[in-house]
Amino acid sequence: MQSEELLINAWEWIARIWNLELYSSGDSQIQLNQIVIALIVIFLGISISKRVTSLVGKRLSKLEKFDNNTVFILQKIVSYLFSVIVVLIAMPIAGIPITIFTVLGGALAIGVGFGAQNLFNNLMSGIILMLEKPIRIGDIIEYSGNEGRIADIGNRCVRIRRSDGIDVLLPNSYFLEQEVINWTLGDNDVRGSVSIGIAYGSDTIKAKQLMENAARGHDKVRKDMEILVLFEEFGDNALLFTVLFWTRVSRPMDLRRIQSDLRFQLNKEFNEAGIVIAFPQRDLHLDTLSPLEIKLRREDS
Repeated sequence: MQSEELLINAWEWIARIWNLELYSSGDSQIQLNQIVIALIVIFLGISISKRVTSLVGKRLSKLEKFDNNTVFILQKIVSYLFSVIVVLIAMPIAGIPITIFTVLGGALAIGVGFGAQNLFNNLMSGIILMLEKPIRIGDIIEYSGNEGRIADIGNRCVRIRRSDGIDVLLPNSYFLEQEVINWTLGDNDVRGSVSIGIAYGSDTIKAKQLMENAARGHDKVRKDMEILVLFEEFGDNALLFTVLFWTRVSRPMDLRRIQSDLRFQLNKEFNEAGIVIAFPQRDLHLDTLSPLEIKLRREDS
């Protein structure tokens, strides 16, 4: 009998806690069981949202008319919609009326006015970036003298993977307010150049041919696009030449590797052809209008 009474008392105690009233105002009241159920609904909703978003992304990525950036944007939209639906379902379960959004809207406006401008600005900037697509995941960009590849576009910031393996986080608003160079916005074809100076008196025609051959011989240089060698100018210490070429890049280091390969090749071929790669030098002329005074001194031992 005592054990049965203990079970009954324990059950009554659990039921009392389960139905514990946390808040009451007029006809509306919020109990502990409502909050618990609402949290369970939110947890399940988020889990289902992730699975559905992942499934949508996999299905869309198999369709040829959707590229990776379009799939990414659609996944974000589906995720936002699920989040709103889950919140709208959970709030009545928790006893919170939908009209609370009116109050929250006013509070949000005050919060934006007092310090949430940056957060709101970056959120809206992220939406603009996803819709207008001035940058996309996988694009190679140049910003503040640095180069990197867009790895992710989030709600608040953009993650950039630099060529040295470091991830940089920049706020979304940066890409709408600052100068950003997108190498691959239209396509992945970029033009590179390698400059070299040769000594005065060198065979310029031969130098031009060697530079053209070096560019055409590289397997990463586009042969269907123009390869151009320019005699830039008569420099102070050298005759300056530049070879211009086109290549297709997928990583920030691709262009630099090609330029390095061409410099190695040009140095080898110019040495074999007897063409001197110039270096800074100065000629000193002595004033001989007046005799030079020369003094010899004996150093005491």
